[in-house]
Amino acid sequence: MQKLKYLLAFVVPLSVIFAFQAEGFLSLLPVFFLFVFFPVVELFLPIDVANFEAKIAADKKNEPFYDRLLYLAVPVQVATIIYFLFIIQQTPFGSFEFWTRITAMGLMCGAVGLNVGHELGHRSNRTEQFLGEILLLTSLNTHFLPFHNGGHHLNVATPKDPATANKNELLYTFWFTSHFGSYRQAWKLENEKMRHQGRSIFSLNNRMIVYSLANMIVLFSIFFIFGEIVLFAFILSSILGIGLLQTVNYIEHYGLRRQQNERGRYEPVRHHHSWNSDHPLGRALLFNLSRHSDHHYNGSIKYQVLKSVPSSPQMPTGYPGMLVLAFFQPFWFYVMNKKLARLPRNS
Repeated sequence: MQKLKYLLAFVVPLSVIFAFQAEGFLSLLPVFFLFVFFPVVELFLPIDVANFEAKIAADKKNEPFYDRLLYLAVPVQVATIIYFLFIIQQTPFGSFEFWTRITAMGLMCGAVGLNVGHELGHRSNRTEQFLGEILLLTSLNTHFLPFHNGGHHLNVATPKDPATANKNELLYTFWFTSHFGSYRQAWKLENEKMRHQGRSIFSLNNRMIVYSLANMIVLFSIFFIFGEIVLFAFILSSILGIGLLQTVNYIEHYGLRRQQNERGRYEPVRHHHSWNSDHPLGRALLFNLSRHSDHHYNGSIKYQVLKSVPSSPQMPTGYPGMLVLAFFQPFWFYVMNKKLARLPRNS
C-alpha cells in the first residue's frame, strides 16, 4: 500500500478523459473529485504521521517504482493535452461542455503537469529535469524551474519571495503578484547566471530564452494546426493550471516568516517555515507534496521519503480541502490567522 497509494494521482487524468466524453453536469467530474469528494472524505480520515525508518527510507529512496510513476505522468499529460486539442475543436464554442472541458484540462495541468514537473525539476539528473520541463511546458509555465529552485527555495518565507503569501494577503491578488513576480525573478536569475559565465544574456544557454522559444513554438503550432478557438482553449486551460499552482503556493507558506538577525540576515530555512499536512488522500493525490515542510528543509529529498516533523505548522485538513477554504477568503483568514497566532516562532 505504501507504493500503490500514489496510483491515486492518476484518478485525475481518468476523470478528465471521462469529462471530455461526458455531457452536462457529468463533465464536471474532475471538479467534483478535487473540490468536493476528496475534501469531504478527508475530514473523516485520520492523519498519518508515520515515517520510514532510516534504513528503509534509504532503500525506498532508490526504488524504481516511485520514479516510474513520475515518468508515466509525462506521456499521460502530453497525450491528454493532444486529445484535449482534438476534442475541444469538436465542441461547440461557448457551450457548457466547452467550458467544463477546459476546466478539466486546467485542473489536470495543475495537479499532474505542474506538480510532477516540480518534483522532476528538483532532480539532479538532466533527463529527469527535461521530463519536468516538458510537463511545465504543457501549461506554458517553464519559468517555474529556474525561479523555484534558484529563487523560491532560497528566499521562501521572506519579503524577497513573491511565492510566499503575506498574512491577510488576498488570494486573488496573490495569483498575479506571485506569477509575474516569479517570472521576473526567473529572467533575473538566468541573466545573472549568463553574466557570471561570461555569456550574452541572449545566449541559448539562457534557459529563459529557450523556454520562451519553446512556448512560442507550442502556441504557433496549435494555432496553425487547430485554429484560434482551440488556441484560446489551450491558453485558458494553462491559465487555470497556473492558478491552481499559485493557490497551492498561497496555502503552503501563508503568513510564515523567517526571522532576521541584527545584521539583517535571515535565519536558515527550517521545517516551521512551511505549512504541513499529513492527511492521506492529499498526500497520495499530489505525490506527497503536502509534506512541504520537509521538502523545503531539503529540496533534493524524493517525494516518497519526505518526513513528518513535529515542529512543522499543521494545516487543519489536506490540500484539496485547503484549496476550497482558500477560495472563501473570510473563512480562510478566520481559520489560518488563529493558527498563525498560536505559532511560537512566527511574528
